[in-house]
Amino acid sequence: MTNRRHKPPAGRGKVLFDLVHPADALFFCHAIRALAAEGVEIRIASRHKDVLVPLLDELELPHVPLTSAGRGRAGLMRELLQRDYRLWRLVRAFRPQVMVGFGGVAISQVGRLTGTPSLAFYDTEHAPLQLRLTLPFVSEWHVPDSWQGPEAKGRTFRFPGSKQFAYLHPEHFRPSRPIAESAGLDPSCDNFLVRIVAWAANHDAGRAGFSTDRLTAIVSALAARGKVHISSEGELPPQLEPLRYRGSATAFHHLLAHCRLCCSESITVASEAVALGVPVVLQIDEEYGYVAEQEAAGLINRLDAAGDVDGALRKALLQDPDHFRRRARAFADRMGDVNRYVIDQLERVMRAGPASRETE
Repeated sequence: MTNRRHKPPAGRGKVLFDLVHPADALFFCHAIRALAAEGVEIRIASRHKDVLVPLLDELELPHVPLTSAGRGRAGLMRELLQRDYRLWRLVRAFRPQVMVGFGGVAISQVGRLTGTPSLAFYDTEHAPLQLRLTLPFVSEWHVPDSWQGPEAKGRTFRFPGSKQFAYLHPEHFRPSRPIAESAGLDPSCDNFLVRIVAWAANHDAGRAGFSTDRLTAIVSALAARGKVHISSEGELPPQLEPLRYRGSATAFHHLLAHCRLCCSESITVASEAVALGVPVVLQIDEEYGYVAEQEAAGLINRLDAAGDVDGALRKALLQDPDHFRRRARAFADRMGDVNRYVIDQLERVMRAGPASRETE
């Protein structure tokens, strides 16, 4: 991790952030605010995807929605063409010194067309289409030390930790019980968070998570022990709909931080729980570097697709909450401050001088 040095001159830096998922807004929000406070001019290109737009509004980060998430591979490809064109127009008007995003498909392609440096951060090894569309074009590829996927030859940089430690590291996030209660926390009993994803991203093709029967079994086992909150990107079985999380996007992590356990099919939310010191039971069908790193540290409990649900939940709940939080905090301290890394990389590129441009 580098130290911050040689800030760009006030009012002379320009950075364009391309945010396409709610986690992107959380990952970059501290860097955006820190750079803006230094006088760097910021533009944010957003996308209608899950709660991204309302989250950016709640965070009071001005943004311009360029596209809405496509459905299926054909829909995603149509959206990419549309997003490339609209981002190209935004770059032509704003003329940033550098573009940055998580995943980085559009910024890498538009960056190559306009001669604008593109910095892509990523952590999902099993995204073959996204990687094929990004790696040949991206200027810099920034991935965790635990990354096990392909690299951009000569353009790959590694950092400790995972994206969740940019916005949930103890130095940056303080859980609030009043906010958690406003989002549905029941202080009279244990609370549990179950996370369901829509499996609609380009890297989710052909994959699925909890079956309806398994989800029902998980909820029943947890409901017998306390209050269950289900965070779901899509529809739920009618009998489970009353348990849907209905709090605000910014209150979600305050609730999660006060839960006794998180049971998830989302690696992002599972790692968020780890960052917050909450035990995790995770069902996944692929291996991911940063998940394996957290599992090796004893912070994630794996649930096999055909495994014993109640047994996995009981094993996780046997962990002493205070002891688990101490181990999770020690892990977070070892990872360091990812925000510092993001800011340092952007400042480095801005200090390098203006990018070459396409022929006017």
